[in-house]
Amino acid sequence: MPKIIGIDYGTVRIGLAETDDLKMMAFGLDTVATKDIFRYLNEYLQNNTVELFVVGEPKQMDGSFSESEIHIQEFIKKLDSTYHIPIQRFDERFTSKMAFNTMLASGISKKKRQNKGLIDKISATIILQEYLNTL
Repeated sequence: MPKIIGIDYGTVRIGLAETDDLKMMAFGLDTVATKDIFRYLNEYLQNNTVELFVVGEPKQMDGSFSESEIHIQEFIKKLDSTYHIPIQRFDERFTSKMAFNTMLASGISKKKRQNKGLIDKISATIILQEYLNTL
């Protein structure tokens, strides 16, 4: 069954999440170096069908776009032209803070909480789950 992929874009790392087959739950997939994302997605798409990419949309408190939006727009253009899979944007405000709080609440050690890649993967999962909750 086709999946939906959640993407928390960063200029260094990209957090990824995927849905279950029923598209009810989001699960952390991986954290990938930004320079390797298309190689990773090529391999993923060889074994999985994706019907939608949900890309985080970073906004300031006043609703304006953050400075990283220009990089995300470049990424989205390449994502669209490479795979021709629909792309949906979703507000990602507070996801990094929520990810960190999730790690605290789950009892993850201080050393593991410093792993920014884990925060990116959890952030992608939160973005995707919040998107699914709106359906």
